[in-house]
Amino acid sequence: MAHFFDEMYSGESHGNEAQVRQHYAEFANWLSAQSAETIARKRAESDLIFRRVGITFAVYGNDAGTERLIPFDIIPRIIHKAEWARLEAGLVQRVRALNMFIHDIYHEQKIVKAGIIPPEQIFQNAQYRREMQDVNVVNDIYAHIAGVDIVRAGEGEFYVLEDNLRVPSGVSYMLENRKMMMRLFPDLFTRHKIAPVDHYPDLLLDNLRSVAPAGVTDPTVVVMTPGMYNSAYFEHAFLAQQMGVELVEGQDLFVKDNVVYMRTTRGPKRVDVIYRRIDDDFLDPLAFRPDSALGVPGLLQAYRAGKVTLTNAIGTGVADDKSIYPYVPDMVRFYLSEDPILNNVPTYQCRKKEDLSYTLANLEKLVVKEVHGAGGYGMLVGPASTRQEIEDFRARIIAKPDGYIAQPTLALSVCPTYVESGIAPRHLDLRPFVLSGKQITMVKGGLTRVALKEGSLVVNSSQGGGTKDTWILEK
Repeated sequence: MAHFFDEMYSGESHGNEAQVRQHYAEFANWLSAQSAETIARKRAESDLIFRRVGITFAVYGNDAGTERLIPFDIIPRIIHKAEWARLEAGLVQRVRALNMFIHDIYHEQKIVKAGIIPPEQIFQNAQYRREMQDVNVVNDIYAHIAGVDIVRAGEGEFYVLEDNLRVPSGVSYMLENRKMMMRLFPDLFTRHKIAPVDHYPDLLLDNLRSVAPAGVTDPTVVVMTPGMYNSAYFEHAFLAQQMGVELVEGQDLFVKDNVVYMRTTRGPKRVDVIYRRIDDDFLDPLAFRPDSALGVPGLLQAYRAGKVTLTNAIGTGVADDKSIYPYVPDMVRFYLSEDPILNNVPTYQCRKKEDLSYTLANLEKLVVKEVHGAGGYGMLVGPASTRQEIEDFRARIIAKPDGYIAQPTLALSVCPTYVESGIAPRHLDLRPFVLSGKQITMVKGGLTRVALKEGSLVVNSSQGGGTKDTWILEK
């Protein structure tokens, strides 16, 4: 039977007998005193409240409907403060190096000239934007909001699975999960000293205001959404409301003399910072996709002229592409002259002949991902796939090897989770959110995603995963 690190229980103390980890002890005592009926009633109450508030997630191509509830699990994921301190230091280090990398490739390209990253991996990358070459951005920051996916494997070691630097989502669920737990179980928050997360919108707004164009002392910030049919629209509206700023679509904005304005009932109002939740290709029909009805004609020119700040910057995607991911530890060493605090998952790059050979010979053991894939789509989980699925995927890899990477199937950590059969262990990951402005900041917490299907390693909401509240204990 496979061994998985259990977040709540340890079997090391007395043979195989499970012992509650110390930082879970108070919660475990509380949980043991709850009846099954109480837990079931609270679970139903949380579902009802989430539906009333409208906390849903759109699933494209889902015949059952355009939106569904993301399952919320009422058993929290608890992290000891010492573990969080190491995680936080590693995340700050990593995001700092990634921002330096993006600035470098759009300017001096020192890392390419040093032979650390092959030039074709960058300049032939679909996420590279030549329109950003030699464009200066405020404070040299490109990824103002980063959502870094962390997994735990082996004997509890943390690994970075992905860097999400384009339009990372999920922070609204982190905030709403906490509000839900405080509403359902207020007594738990008197028993534990849990780091708060509810100040994230204030932290985000301060961060966005800090990167306004030079000379702007009282910046106007907006959140730009593709519209209500986007899968993360709830989050766009939620964050705008929480920050007290306008939620706009492309049609609400226009550019005149390289300045961006918002249409209001009192006339045009200048916009200084746009927290955009729209992909690069759709931002400006004059510069990117001419058929885009979501963007603002002339936005790129205003951006290049330094009259508006876009967060995250155009072209950040080149740094979170899965073909670039294997080089992030090298970036940390190159730009910061430090050893990485957080490790990558070992990765095979199928564009390399020897890595391709190994991957093809071991597909049943590996997880294979499209380098541009996201949301759990376009991937093969070898141990959970049929022979036919493996052979079909083999043909795709052979046809386009540079489009894939492969990784060992990690024994992701598990945490007790309330499922149909009762409380059972389920695999999970963690997405903390890192903000880069005049300084790098983050709240103590993140979005824990959990695979609700027994044995599943895919935690994505689009693939049936759920979420948990994440507690960072302060003592």
